[in-house]
Amino acid sequence: MAADTPTGDLMLRTLAMPADTNPSGDIFGGWLLSQMDVGGSLLAAEYSRGRVATVAVESMKFHLPVYVGDVLCCYASMNRVGRTSMTVDVQAWVLRAGDQERGRLLVTEGLFTYVALDADGRPRPAKD
Repeated sequence: MAADTPTGDLMLRTLAMPADTNPSGDIFGGWLLSQMDVGGSLLAAEYSRGRVATVAVESMKFHLPVYVGDVLCCYASMNRVGRTSMTVDVQAWVLRAGDQERGRLLVTEGLFTYVALDADGRPRPAKD
């Protein structure tokens, strides 16, 4: 695993609920990916001061499962800025329900690319 403490800014914090499970009763990976995408897009939108769209998920590593009752915390940090695009490292950490003494656990990491968009939905410079 990559780290003992989160890297980046806390962008999203939410509770894993029973409706988010797969048929095995674990939290569905697609739900986790979508939460990470929201967290990464918040950082990209803040950086570019405007609308952004996800254009790629370059990598995802699932280290540990997420369970119902876990508090999911998504941390994001800027990896690279191009002319119109931004690549953001996103880490998902959990606080296990009933096990706060253990602290946060890194469950997933990913690399997301966003493009800054103008009012018409066309790419624009990521930073003025």
